[in-house]
Amino acid sequence: MLCRSSIICSRRLCYAVAALLCFLTCGGEATIKLPDGTVIPAIIAFGDSIIDQGMNNYIPSSIAKCNFPPYGDDLPGGVPTGRFSNGKTAIDIIAEELGVKELVPPYLDPNLQIEDLKTGVSFASAGCGYDPLTAQNGAAIPLSRQLDYFREYLEKLRSMLGENETNFITENSLLWVLAGSNDIAITYFTVGIRRLQYTIDAYTDFMVESASSFIQELYGMGTRRIGVFSQVPIGCVPAMRTLYGSNTWNCAEKQNEVAKLVNAKLSHEIDFLSKTLPGVKLVFIDLYHPLLDLIQNPGKYDFEESERGCCGTGKLEASYLCNKFSPTCKEHDKFIFWDSFHPTEACSKILVEQILPKYISHLT
Repeated sequence: MLCRSSIICSRRLCYAVAALLCFLTCGGEATIKLPDGTVIPAIIAFGDSIIDQGMNNYIPSSIAKCNFPPYGDDLPGGVPTGRFSNGKTAIDIIAEELGVKELVPPYLDPNLQIEDLKTGVSFASAGCGYDPLTAQNGAAIPLSRQLDYFREYLEKLRSMLGENETNFITENSLLWVLAGSNDIAITYFTVGIRRLQYTIDAYTDFMVESASSFIQELYGMGTRRIGVFSQVPIGCVPAMRTLYGSNTWNCAEKQNEVAKLVNAKLSHEIDFLSKTLPGVKLVFIDLYHPLLDLIQNPGKYDFEESERGCCGTGKLEASYLCNKFSPTCKEHDKFIFWDSFHPTEACSKILVEQILPKYISHLT
């Protein structure tokens, strides 16, 4: 006679097998080899505009939107979706490479079906940061609200799929967190409010403490596979070169130094959390050096332009300043940046192709 715990274990095993079969038959074909028996049911994203899949389309007060041409030029039908790119974002490419699905939708899309929800969504909002003031200044969805939406999302899954399947999705999905550039580039250096309150050392501590709290909140909701992206070389994006790169239009080194300081502190915190949170697979993902290598050595990756964006003059245009009246470069895939802040699909694809094979085994 089976005891209750044996029955529960059997049910979980049956569900795991069913989920694996569904993943193999319902998802796309993965190009990244996963360990035998590994299932990734969903891709879920939190953060800022780099992985905003269109959340800000549904925020009337947002000042950071891109649901108009020329954004989305290289998506199917050339339809702008609210992605800050000419095409797919890094999250789309990750989902595609892992065979989950081709495009990750924004959570607030009112047309989402159950299959869309169970394979993952993005909660990321352009203008967000680890600092709550950053989202407030840009009328973005702060990370605290993204967590609220995630709780709501899990409740929807429970109501539609039941507790066991929802728990399986929560524990086995890959979560990605990307934020902080707006804190450095805008809140600290450009708007400058935080410079009146914090030294650079204190502000970077504050950012990392906020990131750590966010990660622990995710863990507390049952998630176990979390990739946290580093800061990028924010001083090398076209807008920062224009504003702070001196007469030679070099990378703004002060901003890059702050990004590196955050990375050192955040990497240490991620290492600490990965050792103290039972059962978690938590990884700090270096974006800084791969992107910097692309920028410094564009020809190595078949790019021709690494200092300007493809849209308009390529120096300051982003969001509403990059619009249907803005000329764009002829060959999108020869540019690293689409506008003055955000990468082209070609750039994102190369970054994902470098990063995913390196880190995926630590997340699964």
